[in-house]
Amino acid sequence: MRIRLKVLLSLASLIVVLIAVEVVIQETVILPSFAELERADAETSMRRIQYALDRSIEGLELTAADWSDWGELYQFMQNHNQAFLDTYTTPVAMTPLKVNLLLVADRDRRVLISYARSVESGDVLDLDLARLSLLPVDFAKPMHGLLRTNLGIMMVATSPVLDGSGAGASLGTVLMGRLLTPAQVKAIGVQAQADLSLVDTEPKTDQSSMVETRDVTEVYRTFKDMKGLPLMTMRVDVPREITRRGKRAVLYASGYLVVAVLVALVLLLMILNRVVLGPIARVTRHAVAIGEGSDLTARLSFEGSDELAQLAREFDRMVERVAESRRQVVDQSFHAGFAELAKGVMHNLGNAMTPFSVRLASLDDRLRAFPIADVQAAVAELDAERGDTQRRADLEEFIRLGCKEMGAAIEAAHEDVAVMQRQTQLMQTTLTEQLGSARNEHVVEAVRLPELIAQSLEIVPDSCRQRLVLDEDESVRRVGVVRVARTVLRLVLQNLIINAADAVRDAGRDKGVLRFAAEIVRKDDREELHLRCEDDGVGIAPADLDRVFEKGYSTKSSETNHGIGLHWCANSIAALGRRIWAASAGPGKGAALHLVLPLVVREPSALTYG
Repeated sequence: MRIRLKVLLSLASLIVVLIAVEVVIQETVILPSFAELERADAETSMRRIQYALDRSIEGLELTAADWSDWGELYQFMQNHNQAFLDTYTTPVAMTPLKVNLLLVADRDRRVLISYARSVESGDVLDLDLARLSLLPVDFAKPMHGLLRTNLGIMMVATSPVLDGSGAGASLGTVLMGRLLTPAQVKAIGVQAQADLSLVDTEPKTDQSSMVETRDVTEVYRTFKDMKGLPLMTMRVDVPREITRRGKRAVLYASGYLVVAVLVALVLLLMILNRVVLGPIARVTRHAVAIGEGSDLTARLSFEGSDELAQLAREFDRMVERVAESRRQVVDQSFHAGFAELAKGVMHNLGNAMTPFSVRLASLDDRLRAFPIADVQAAVAELDAERGDTQRRADLEEFIRLGCKEMGAAIEAAHEDVAVMQRQTQLMQTTLTEQLGSARNEHVVEAVRLPELIAQSLEIVPDSCRQRLVLDEDESVRRVGVVRVARTVLRLVLQNLIINAADAVRDAGRDKGVLRFAAEIVRKDDREELHLRCEDDGVGIAPADLDRVFEKGYSTKSSETNHGIGLHWCANSIAALGRRIWAASAGPGKGAALHLVLPLVVREPSALTYG
């Protein structure tokens, strides 16, 4: 698994865990706290209902106390004046009191005034309390509270009848009652700012409860009558607005948090990709490319001072050292191959030359031992002697014997020549075999032309290097990395640089310019490197343009004849399957040497991480 995917999965897992923790906190801490607030608010609403109901009863008690401490009522209790009844117990007179029941009893608890009407319509109500002729003993003393009647729950308050100044002996009791009608219940709810309803007028237990639904929190409370017995159950509906708003706020906060986390994740990935993952990927691709290929010219060239930049620079230095070691090994192998080839050739030629020399010496001895001078003198004397027959016969015998000896010498010479021919064929075979081994494939390396030119310049003599100014055309850098036989091309460039320096010297100047230009050309679906080396030296005569590459041809003395020769350069380029040629406008106008080399594979520019 790639490290970028690992980091992405790790961050995604972390985000999922954080979101899960956030959801758990919402469900276990935040939302329950909103519910607790709602429950507390519902309890407060029910307390406000209790307070409002108590205030209503207290108001009824104050009304009863105010009506009972009234001089006119006090007089009525003494004289039972009918005019009082006609004036103060009519619906119009009782309307401001907003009571449904008024009972006035004397000391003996006999009911003297009984009034029962609807507050809203003024209609007579059939109240069981209104039909009492004798007030119960419990109502004869001051009290207030709730009471069940045949028409429903009633708020009741009693007060003693006094003389109007709060003094005097009590002449009886005033009882006022107000029914808890739906309108009255609503009024109490409005007063308490709550949604109040009466749900049960005959509760079986004395307890309070709370029920939470999706939209409201229902609070139930049982209220007792004046005797302390369960009388009624009232319900307060509290909308769950806190939870709704809390959930909405939590939802928005969670959404914003998720968006912020995703944005942070994207930014973090971008930063990691730019600062860490991208450089690591580049180093990895570079290392894989170096490991799979043979191009040791690519460099990471990281900038900065962090650990990755230091790693990249150390990796570049390591590759540079490996490339230098590889160049040295290839160069040493190249020269060692030359030396081994020369050693083998010399050894084989030496073995073949030994019998060849023996036969040649033997042939030379036979030729030297033959009396050619005596035979020639005998022939001359024989031509001159015309009279002495015996002398002539002796000369002829001498010549005959000489011819016989010459025939034997010639026969032996034929044998020596045959042996030498066999030895010559053996030497030719040896040379052919060595030539075949010398034509093995050269080591192909990935190089940059500017670096190769610099390497070639390092191995030329100082006098030549100081005489030249190298001018590299932009095309030399533009061709990028090429794969060629670096060792051969370096030796060829070394020779060309030396020849250019000598050409500048022969032109009578201390300084000259050697220009390099290059291009990649396509021929027969193959790519070739065309390298041009042009100097401003003495130039080449038109008649010598083809001869400069001939074996043994040179315009320089042995004292200044450095390098390995243009003949070797031409043979080396030809061995690679391409060619070299010279061009010049004439003596004194400089010269240009053109090299065409095969490209094995052009390295893609993507391997350059500079």
